Amino acid sequence: MGALPKSDDARLAIQYFERYLARKPDELEVKWLLNIAYMMAGAYPSGVPEAYRIPPGTFISSEDVGRFVDVAPQLGLATVKTAGGVAVDDFDNDGRFDVAISAQASCSAMQFFRGNADGTFTDRTAEAGLADQSGSLNLTQADYNNDGCVDLLMMRGGWELRERRSLLKNNCNGTFTDVTVASGLARPATKSQAAVWTDVNNDGFLDLFVGNEDSRAQLFLNKKDGTFEDVAHAAGVDRMSFAKAVSAADYDNDGWQDLYVSNLGGGNYLYHNNHDGTFTEVGRAAGVLGPGQSFGAWFFDYDNDGWPDVFVTSYYTSVDESVRTYLGMPHNAPTLKLYRNRHDGTFEDVTAATGLDKVFMPMGANFGDIDNDGFLDIYLGTGNPSYASLVPSVLLHNQGGKHFVDVTSSSGTGELHKGHGVAFADLDGDGSDEIVFSSGGAAPGDAHALRVFRNPGHPNDYIDLKLVGARSNRGAVGARITVSIGTGGARRVVSRTVGSGGSFGASPLQQHIGLGKSAGTVDVDVWWPASDSRQHFARVEKNQAFEIREFDSKLTRLRRQSVQPRGPRPPIETHVP
Repeated sequence: MGALPKSDDARLAIQYFERYLARKPDELEVKWLLNIAYMMAGAYPSGVPEAYRIPPGTFISSEDVGRFVDVAPQLGLATVKTAGGVAVDDFDNDGRFDVAISAQASCSAMQFFRGNADGTFTDRTAEAGLADQSGSLNLTQADYNNDGCVDLLMMRGGWELRERRSLLKNNCNGTFTDVTVASGLARPATKSQAAVWTDVNNDGFLDLFVGNEDSRAQLFLNKKDGTFEDVAHAAGVDRMSFAKAVSAADYDNDGWQDLYVSNLGGGNYLYHNNHDGTFTEVGRAAGVLGPGQSFGAWFFDYDNDGWPDVFVTSYYTSVDESVRTYLGMPHNAPTLKLYRNRHDGTFEDVTAATGLDKVFMPMGANFGDIDNDGFLDIYLGTGNPSYASLVPSVLLHNQGGKHFVDVTSSSGTGELHKGHGVAFADLDGDGSDEIVFSSGGAAPGDAHALRVFRNPGHPNDYIDLKLVGARSNRGAVGARITVSIGTGGARRVVSRTVGSGGSFGASPLQQHIGLGKSAGTVDVDVWWPASDSRQHFARVEKNQAFEIREFDSKLTRLRRQSVQPRGPRPPIETHVP
């Protein structure tokens, strides 16, 4: 962090913090804020009194993943918002990703940016018919009516008052129509920021599971005519909780989608799909109750063994606890949780073994492969509504499915402002995922600019796969992809499930899959659970994008030109991000 152009306020803050510490020298939060104030004044670390100085070495990354640079203004994405969501996908089917951004404030309209052929974006909110859509803390996307165009869902009321959600039907002509009332999703209004699209009955249409904060969870069954019916009570998933995240996956590989609910207080829920329209809650028996104060959560296969694992963030609004992580001090609060799938319906807590026994206070959270090594990494947007909550967001690099390393400092992704929607997407078509990050707090005075952290690029190979369902849902949500890579006589496997990623922010449904270094032969297998059909494609060309249609025997190449030349890596700096 460099000095602010006007540092008078920072120097005044230093005076107050030092007076406070003179009386209470062990207050970690104030010591932390003092060091940040010195950074803003351009006097860190030498200017910080030794008794209060946090050594620069505390933040050095043990691994260099290259420098990610914010390019949002250059791309035409220079927008400032309070807390909100972000969804990235190809909403107009032109082969380029578009970006939708929302904000929690009821008077703040969402924005829709269309991707241009030159790699920039243009605000098309009014033209898309979205200028009157406002006040959403989170967004997600899906083709709910199987017309081949990706629709948007806006969630509202989280932390505040009951509000109806908005289902925005994509008209396949560059515009959207609010069909919430007609679809049956408008009532009852709830307080929610958590929803997931999934086909719970394998009928080829996406259903919607919603976790609420002040009322029972809802499971809206898709009636295939543009309307939905809430069957949560009959399905056995209508428990009351303060839900902050919901996720779906087939964790036991039986061909049916299961559900996970992350609760801010109490244990989390794991609903096993009984194949008959009902679910059984097995969270305790399966060993995935969470840290007790849970927030972001998702299924993902972090070790590429073909079985979905569970990741859950803890959420304790304490800068002190986050500082303890950086200083290697004992915690007074539960850490993040990673549960490895044992392949028998239960999970093993591997948090400590994988280096995730940390407290970061994350809100926004998602996953993606930053270096195309085939293993999924994690980005956590941190903070809480307090203006004093200044802790950097965190990028965790997955080392071969065995350990996660904090690479925030070397990557330059440690945004100090409040973190919300996160999406991983290859915006410039160069074969590496950028991190699209909606940062900004809940208070009107805590708005902040959208970040687009441009990937510096890596020498590893990749493949992009867009799946299109026929018997299954058109967007292929829930379809399973296995990529087998032959390199130097050895073979390894990368496993993916089609979906939008984590629980606060939505990545494209098109899957970007890293293959590692010098990938030789590449074979692709796809399992479509709704039709229980399988496809095998041998010797697929790497570093290309393909479309796979359910039941087809051949791949279709997708043309996507790189539009942003990759520059040299900036040097790593030793500083607090």
